[in-house]
Parts: sequence; C-alpha cells; structure tokens
Amino acid sequence: MTWWEAALLGLIQGITEFLPVSSSGHLVLLRHGLGLETDHITFEVFVHFGTVLSIATVYRARILDVARSVWKGVRRPGAVGAQYREDKHFRLAAFILLSMIPTGALYVVFREPLEAVFAAPHIAAGMLLFTGCLLLLTRMRPHPNGNMSAWKAIATGAAQGLAMIPGVSRSGATICAAIYQNVRPAEAVAFSFLMSVPVIAGAAGVEAIGLAQSGNFGNLPPILLGTLVAYGSGVWAIKTVIHLVRQGNLVWFAWYCFLAGGLGLWWWL
Repeated sequence: MTWWEAALLGLIQGITEFLPVSSSGHLVLLRHGLGLETDHITFEVFVHFGTVLSIATVYRARILDVARSVWKGVRRPGAVGAQYREDKHFRLAAFILLSMIPTGALYVVFREPLEAVFAAPHIAAGMLLFTGCLLLLTRMRPHPNGNMSAWKAIATGAAQGLAMIPGVSRSGATICAAIYQNVRPAEAVAFSFLMSVPVIAGAAGVEAIGLAQSGNFGNLPPILLGTLVAYGSGVWAIKTVIHLVRQGNLVWFAWYCFLAGGLGLWWWL
C-alpha cells in the first residue's frame, strides 16, 4: 500500500464511517473504481481502531459516566434493578447491550453472503440509493421528542445489522431508526455512535487476532498514516453529524446518496 492510498482510504473511512453515507459502500466503489490494492485485514484493523478513538474523543465524558455506572452495577449486583430505573447512564449501557443482540444474530446467520457482497460494486451502489430513501423518510418525523427504550434499542440494533450490507450506512440506518421511533435527534446521534463502539471494536479485535496469528503486518508506516487520517476525519465527521441532525438537515445526505448510488449503477451496470 502506498502512502497516498493509505491516506485516501483513511480519509474516506473516517468521514463516511460517521456521515450517513456508508463507509463500506464508498470503500467498495473506490477500490473497484481506482483498482486499489490494499492489505485488507491489516488496514481494516488499524482504521477501525482510529474510528473508535474518534468516538471516544468526542463522547469521552459520557463514556466515562457509563463505565462508572457499569462498575457500580458489577459491585452491587443485587441493586441492578433499582440502578436501571434511577441511573440513565446504566440504562444507556443496558440499551447498548440489547442493541448488540440483533446485530450479532444477523451477522451469524448472513456472514457468508455478506462477505460475498463486498465483491459486487453494483450492489453497494444500489444500497446507497436505499440509504438515501431512509434519510429522506425522516421528514415524516419532523419533531421527535422521545427517549430511547429497551425495545427501541433492539429495533435500532436490527438497523445496525442491516448496515452490514455495503452501501447501507450504519450511522444513517441507526439514526433514522431511532428518529422513526420518536427519539430526540441529539439522543439518536449519541446512541448511534456509542452503540457502534463494541461492534467496531469487536470486529477490529477479531481481525487483530487473525493478524497476530498470521504475523503478516505488511507495510505499517503508511497504514499508521491512514489510521491517523481516519481518526482526525472521524472526529470532524461526528461533530458535523451532531450539528446537522440537530438542525434537521439529514435530507442533504439523502441527495448525496442518490447521486453517488446513481453514478455507481451507471458505471457498473
């Protein structure tokens, strides 16, 4: 992998991981369109680590609050019920855990066909059109004002599982799912990003184990550059999404997805 390839892919990964335009879809289209050859496993491990650090940077205070609440629950298991009712940070941890159930189930059932889809750029392009529709439909819920709940978290986790298809934006699907269920925009964005931490970190961890077993670390300097670029662009993207969702401007990303998906279909079909 060259330095410019690593920087370009890191930039695309960092921005599109959090903007509701599908990082996987863009990477599939970019790799096929430019014929880029990458050390896939090594690169994915490092750039995903960079995106997790982006979330930890922006939401560091809330993550610390959640960690303290979980530790308190572990130390006093008999009071978990009361803590769930009284402690919003503990409830958030429980909701994140619940959201992982449908995501994990969908991955186990559909893992092999999902991996095959990554070799089909026309499918990624088509799913970008689907993402655009998801974003456009948020106009039907113009002023959501509710809170997250256990069932809403499960439904949002199912949306996250759907986003394993390249071209379906993870952040877009989960933010839209929460807004459809009348969750306040700021809470929908925060939950979308925080619920992704164990999923992204877990996926990177699995890849890291395989990487360590193979001993094939590739050309690390450009990969580290890509990781740094993914981190910096990820912080910018998270803050941008927070601002735009609060302003009710998700529809802007819908038009972009329609454009990118349409161009992708025109090129590969």
